[in-house]
Amino acid sequence: MTTETYMNHPNFGLLFRVCLVEENQELFITLYAHRLFFLVTHGQSGLKFESVSRSDAKLSVELRLRALRRMNQLEEYKKLQIVHQQTFQ
Repeated sequence: MTTETYMNHPNFGLLFRVCLVEENQELFITLYAHRLFFLVTHGQSGLKFESVSRSDAKLSVELRLRALRRMNQLEEYKKLQIVHQQTFQ
């Protein structure tokens, strides 16, 4: 079963969730252009959107891949690896 997560950005429209980066922080990409990346942080004061470059977004995904491999979460690792290839290559 595939679960996709979408979020509406106030200025850039619909965003697609790429992956969890850290606790309470996720990486999103604009759905249609696939060019703008955002780190979305969930906090007590609500959501915080931080625009990040493509290279910073790629690095975030690669760090998450390493963490998943270290934690031996191979199923999630394989899924994220596919997303990484589709998004950055």
